Amino acid sequence: MNYEYLPDGKHVDCYAVIRSTEVKVDKNGNDYLIATVGDNTSSISAKMWKYNEAPVKDFKAGDFVKIRGVKDIYNGEDQLKIEKMRRVDPEMDPDVNITDFVPSACLPGEVMMAEIEQVVHAFSDDDFKQVVFAILAKYRDRLIYWPAAKMMHHSVNGGLLMHTLSMLRIAQAVAGVYSFVNYDLLCAGVILHDVCKIEEIGSNSIGLAGDYTVKGNLIGHLVLGAMEIDRVGRELGLDEEKMMLLEHMLISHHGVPEFGAAKYPGFVEAQILSSIDDMDAKVYEINELMNKVEPGKDVRTNGTLDFRTIYNHGLQNDGGVELM
Repeated sequence: MNYEYLPDGKHVDCYAVIRSTEVKVDKNGNDYLIATVGDNTSSISAKMWKYNEAPVKDFKAGDFVKIRGVKDIYNGEDQLKIEKMRRVDPEMDPDVNITDFVPSACLPGEVMMAEIEQVVHAFSDDDFKQVVFAILAKYRDRLIYWPAAKMMHHSVNGGLLMHTLSMLRIAQAVAGVYSFVNYDLLCAGVILHDVCKIEEIGSNSIGLAGDYTVKGNLIGHLVLGAMEIDRVGRELGLDEEKMMLLEHMLISHHGVPEFGAAKYPGFVEAQILSSIDDMDAKVYEINELMNKVEPGKDVRTNGTLDFRTIYNHGLQNDGGVELM
């Protein structure tokens, strides 16, 4: 929906994600709400008078809502005067998809999770199979929508699974080239390498990243993930050395200490994990930047891509979407 094209002066019913809110008090002592609401493509300023009389209060940024209101002009700009507003309810709004309103992964979370679980089911090593399934079960509900980052690569609804599945497919291809690679170890490390970003980065139920948690700031997802493997391995009585290998893959997957790794990758599966993690993150970011400029134009990157210039050559596959 493009909120700029809502009809002026007519009642409209629409869905939106609240991007920002501020409660103020009018001259009569009544609370009123100032908000910005929108979807993937556009947004509009909104105001709800007599907010203290509203049947539902305490709306906040990130809420997915249904609005009834009237669009008008205020100080020369479009504004939506909200008459009624409620949070979206899956039973009342069965045909409304949050992925149409927030930046989202290119596949539904349940679809990505099913493919990952299918790979784990095929593991021949029971220790790796048990530890991966146990940790996926703990985080499964949140993995469906959790972003992979606060601002950088895959920072979208379902971005964590999107990044994981991209890497898993690459890992499968790499294992097909290098026959000496332990397939189950590599895939298990890939699936678990970022799972504790759920403990590191806050998010709401629509997959919009929030601030870093205390655990995220003080420990970080590499060590938190290794701690989780150690805990599950002990609880299930799994092979200690195999769990140690997975723990090493997690604490080393950022490659070098200046990027947060506690150790350099110490065996081939750890190196492959680190390499494809770096590749997938950079490919995603470069593609996002290329899509922001017209063919024949270039764009300057930030520090994560060494402030290089990215050129849109215009030769991308039409409709070529990652994972499809």
